Amino acid sequence: MKLISDGVYSVRVFEVPFGIRADGRGAAMPAVVLVRWRSCWEDKLYHVYVNGRFAGATVDSMQRQMMVHVCSSFESAVRIDGFAVDKIYSHLDLSGELGICREGSGRVKITIVRNQSLPAEATVCIYSNGGSGEIDYEQAINKEVIKVWDKWQDKGGLGLGKFGLGDFGYESCGAVGFGRGSFGLCEYGIESEFIEWTSEPMAAGVYKFGLVITDGYGNSSVSETDEITVIPSAKPAEGLSVCSFDSAAKKLILKVY
Repeated sequence: MKLISDGVYSVRVFEVPFGIRADGRGAAMPAVVLVRWRSCWEDKLYHVYVNGRFAGATVDSMQRQMMVHVCSSFESAVRIDGFAVDKIYSHLDLSGELGICREGSGRVKITIVRNQSLPAEATVCIYSNGGSGEIDYEQAINKEVIKVWDKWQDKGGLGLGKFGLGDFGYESCGAVGFGRGSFGLCEYGIESEFIEWTSEPMAAGVYKFGLVITDGYGNSSVSETDEITVIPSAKPAEGLSVCSFDSAAKKLILKVY
């Protein structure tokens, strides 16, 4: 992992005021926040991610704050993460290490390696146990059937290409170039791509998913995921105020209007 979370702590987010009202209250700048953090590292730079997307990088190893843009979200809270990175990675978007769906997103992302061992005209259907029990293979949860090979160029093999248009020795003129796929997950010399499917927001529960891959002749193979704990996104708090604080017990009670 190039993103380093150990040693980065006390990440805080502040509204940025752009004006003061007559009663003394501030008006927050829309879609911009100030992110501050502490770190034990002295030789690294830092990345900030908003809902799993790269939002910015520091330019100095002593920098501990950054202003970033956030989306307007009324249905779920915005998640902001800070990480340390080695200087050689400071300019790179490393959101792939986080994935689109992180704990607390309420969504699940399933990734399939699209290598040449998958049959021609293959399709994928995804099934779920609904958060408990056994997987229900009667009703697929993906709205549309997933096609493994969208174009004839994607699937390589004898008789599947156009003679003279492919690589010499391979009838796969659409082979993924070096560095553009997933190195080591496919045949030597031909890299693979990923097929990614992201679910709709799901209720809290422990889910299992089954993937059924069917070829053009109707033959199917089934594989199942491990158990995945789904935690829905937190709702945004509006009109939040301090109700009381017990200094002896260090207990803070908040009230939402």
